[in-house]
Amino acid sequence: MYLELILVFILYSEVYSVCQKSVTTASGSYAPAGTICSGDLIFVEDFNELRLDLWNHEETLGGRSSNNQFQWYTNNRNNSFVDNGILHIRPTLVADEYGEAFLYNGTIDLGTTCTTPLYDGCLRKGTKEIILNPIKSARINTNNTFTFKYGKVEVRAKAPLGDWLWPAVWMNPHLQVYSSWPRSGEIDLMESRGNKNLYLHQTNIGVEQNGCTLHWGPNAIYDRYKYTHFPKNNKDGWNTKFHTYQLEWRPENITFFIDNNFIGVVSPPTGGFWELGKLNSTGFTNLWENGTNLAPFDQEFYFICNIAVGGTSFFSDMASNTEYAKPWFNTDGRASMTKFWKAEDDWLPTWDIASDSSHLQIDYIKVRAL
Repeated sequence: MYLELILVFILYSEVYSVCQKSVTTASGSYAPAGTICSGDLIFVEDFNELRLDLWNHEETLGGRSSNNQFQWYTNNRNNSFVDNGILHIRPTLVADEYGEAFLYNGTIDLGTTCTTPLYDGCLRKGTKEIILNPIKSARINTNNTFTFKYGKVEVRAKAPLGDWLWPAVWMNPHLQVYSSWPRSGEIDLMESRGNKNLYLHQTNIGVEQNGCTLHWGPNAIYDRYKYTHFPKNNKDGWNTKFHTYQLEWRPENITFFIDNNFIGVVSPPTGGFWELGKLNSTGFTNLWENGTNLAPFDQEFYFICNIAVGGTSFFSDMASNTEYAKPWFNTDGRASMTKFWKAEDDWLPTWDIASDSSHLQIDYIKVRAL
């Protein structure tokens, strides 16, 4: 009789499983409908196809955070495509499409519409001479199609190899409740540099190093990411095979893993990130005093996947690229892009553009509710 009761209970549990409501929330056209239960798989992107109704392509020459990056983000299957269940984000040369002379003194006719955002404004009717970003790439996101708060994230990806490439899989806040970057936070799961031989203080900071990072603070100058930055080096390089980049995002803390190995955890003190960043001395008022202890990371975020190139912030002038000197200084501003392009004979062979080694490759992205 006792055994029969156990069997009945098991069968009842399987048929009428009790949903334990999760603290995880999700929004957007690809978010699950109804109650989210603890342990639910709420998002699976296995890249059997490039779902353009899920992934928004950003189209801009503006770089990121006005740091003069060298890429032109487009919606072009040369730069973002799926092959055999793998997403490829691929950098290409604008010169291969328009001709080299166009990079320095090109003209572009946009007719009656304004479609191409530039650093110095948008080109309008007629033609105008411009210095065009020399690299095309892609940056795709799930803003408005899938955003979520709290959960377990797993991304299986392979980093690209190629000097001055800047690949990333990261997350930004959907509504920017606490105002613009970095006040509303940023979560970086995978971020690296494509250089094989880039060193800072005898440490390889190129393709051998991945950074898991939280960005937060009252402005870019007081971005306190150094308190929540976890570099991890792999002597084989993160480009040699696929790795799983994992995140456990809870109301109390945020923990990073790679290949199921612990990388770092951020557990803010009683005063939250304001106390963690020692921000009382900056003269600002607490931006997150009306949020939870995890603010600004207590709002829904969305995924971003991209390859940037160069720029005037991420590649330190203090670093040593052993095969040849970095072609530009970060103080060069917009001119850094021209100096980069003129060094094409140095960096282009490292991209091996005939293969997929310079591509950011992503096998899948999964999110499970807490």
